[in-house]
Amino acid sequence: MSHTVLLRQADSRPLAVVRRRASRRELSTVVPAACGHVWTALKTHSVVGAGRHVALYLDGAINLEVGVEIHESFAGAGDVVRSETPAGPVATVTHIGPYDRLAQAHAAILAWCKEHGHALAGPSWEIYGHMSDPLSPPRTDVFYLLKSR
Repeated sequence: MSHTVLLRQADSRPLAVVRRRASRRELSTVVPAACGHVWTALKTHSVVGAGRHVALYLDGAINLEVGVEIHESFAGAGDVVRSETPAGPVATVTHIGPYDRLAQAHAAILAWCKEHGHALAGPSWEIYGHMSDPLSPPRTDVFYLLKSR
């Protein structure tokens, strides 16, 4: 699959998350389990208007925050805390297809940044689209925060 990389300004999005650390091999189980944990906490505390699942990768050691977009005030509950995606210039792609091919989307962004002289600022994140049609492939938007020029 070919990925078209876009450069744009991202606004921060409020999140309810749990903090985790995982190896690349563990991500396929850690991310869904963490999303489920956050959803359960939000339902327990009657938080309405929760949105898409998000995995925010804080560093190369795969310290991450995993959770859900939120649209109302949420103070946190136990290990589920309030956070937000970074704001600023980003390189982004939309990946349509299986999660086991998300590495292609990440590789496309990294190659594009190198080719166009953009330095990474650290965090990257994935926002997973809702699966309204189980026969359609999943949509994942991938973002890398860039250093300002």
